[in-house]
Amino acid sequence: MAIHPTRFIKRREFLGSVAGAAIAVLLPRYSIAAGTDVQTHTYKAVGNCAIKADVHGAEPGARKPALLNIHGGALIMGNRKGIDSTFYGELIKRGFVVVSIDYRLAPETKLPAIIEDVQAAWKWVQEEGPKRFGIDAGRVAVSGGSAGGYLTLMTGFCVEPRPRALVPFWGYGELTTPWYAEPNDFYRRQPLVTKQEAYAAISDQPVSDPPPKNQRGRFYLYCRQNGIWCQEVAGHDPKTETKWFDPYCPLRNVTAKFPPTHFVHGTNDTDVPYSESKNMADKLTAAGVEHDLITVEGAGHGLSGAGPDVKKKIAIDAAAFVESCTK
Repeated sequence: MAIHPTRFIKRREFLGSVAGAAIAVLLPRYSIAAGTDVQTHTYKAVGNCAIKADVHGAEPGARKPALLNIHGGALIMGNRKGIDSTFYGELIKRGFVVVSIDYRLAPETKLPAIIEDVQAAWKWVQEEGPKRFGIDAGRVAVSGGSAGGYLTLMTGFCVEPRPRALVPFWGYGELTTPWYAEPNDFYRRQPLVTKQEAYAAISDQPVSDPPPKNQRGRFYLYCRQNGIWCQEVAGHDPKTETKWFDPYCPLRNVTAKFPPTHFVHGTNDTDVPYSESKNMADKLTAAGVEHDLITVEGAGHGLSGAGPDVKKKIAIDAAAFVESCTK
């Protein structure tokens, strides 16, 4: 099994291998670079919900490039500490500031407000970054994995100025197709979660940073087993209201202005289909947008099953892409 990087217009292959294809949602280590100071700030507050960002590598008075990290977790779980130590550590070594954000989670908060949080975080980095963290606001890229990859692709058209580059890891550009909008066969092979158990994990107040050992993953499993993720996250039915989803599907909003994009996806991903990255890459090709599609044969979600050397090479290549786009 091999890694197949495909560059828009140019094609080339690199040798590499992965073994096996387990399914896992990976939670990387939080320390992204030894000796790097981490500052925690509240970039937005909604009622009693303080929505926070961690800033790594700040250097007031400098003019450093930056990367905004958006965590994954199906828009239902996770927090700003879900960050890949190799990729982001490599960026820190290359002189970047890394800003990792929380956002309000579904189903307590619906999709439009989640996007508003991402837009608020982007505005905060643009306005406060130069004054407080030494960020060059004109050289900021965005990255994230899974649902964070989806939100990364959303920033390709829903924020201004547009990011200099995007790196969606195993992300997606469409919400209403069967993989998300219908009961999922892979998840239905697992013991079925009851409605009572699923909703017991949900709060009656907005949540942006769930407490440790929370059970929100059970709610996600329930949604996938019953094909109701869209209804619970967006509050709308993808079968009868597909046009409502137009502003929230990156695949439907690609133009020639879309930022350069570096996709990474495993072919055996049973959580987010590989076709999601491939379809986005095809759209960017049609629009004439620079992009890479890194295909990892046999790897699952989060590149589960890929060896450490393969993952390290992919992380370093992704950092090099970001650096090349933010010079």
